[in-house]
Amino acid sequence: MKVAVSGALGRLGSAIAHGISNTNELQLSGAYAPGHAGKTVAGVEVADSHEKMDAQIIVECTHPGVVMENLKKWHAKGMCVVIGTSGFTTERIEELKSFWGEDDPGCLIVPNFSIGAVLMMRFAEMASPYFGSAEIIERHEDTKPDAPSGTALATAMRMGKHRSPSEQKDRSEVVKGALGGLVSGVRVHSLRMKGMLSDQEVAFSNKGEMFSIHHSSTSYESFVNGALLAIRYVKTIKGVEIGLDAALDFEAKKF
Repeated sequence: MKVAVSGALGRLGSAIAHGISNTNELQLSGAYAPGHAGKTVAGVEVADSHEKMDAQIIVECTHPGVVMENLKKWHAKGMCVVIGTSGFTTERIEELKSFWGEDDPGCLIVPNFSIGAVLMMRFAEMASPYFGSAEIIERHEDTKPDAPSGTALATAMRMGKHRSPSEQKDRSEVVKGALGGLVSGVRVHSLRMKGMLSDQEVAFSNKGEMFSIHHSSTSYESFVNGALLAIRYVKTIKGVEIGLDAALDFEAKKF
């Protein structure tokens, strides 16, 4: 399959581009990065035009501010898309679905390509109904352009399906924001720190016990296997899907 990467010169996009080029069944057929035409990544020359992308699948890793316009371009070209860009809230997902139909080529939103992070989100959703208190603490590098992270948003939305909004009572804050942001009834605390990559803890408690699920990525290489899994899976679906859970289950059936 021909696969191109949008945002190919970023750290995530570059890692995924090299991962694609190292497989036998995938061909890195294009790299898109506006303003950087002529540079190379994984042996492929970078282009700054949507029209120059010759691919069946696009992996979208650009800035949240431009991702929606890119998606409209890929949709018009009839491509499958794997979205690795962060910040897909419920509102942004609805915006995407307003032009990406249920019978259109697959469009897979992946909040986090790390297999460990995907399992963390799954386990957090499983645990959510059983604990009275649940909060998310996510830590990323200080240059990350959005907060909360896409992983934290997706985790909270999954947990929120099993929680009552009334569980979060209004409490006075001496400093506004000290108690974190509220996403689907779950408090989310975003830390932006130098030297961090991607780290998230989901903390639960009941009277007399505490339970936490923690995942940390220390290298962009941790995202490559999940990205390759998403690329193989997206050709099998129609319309918009969220998360790698179904892709993991799809892969497991092969064994």
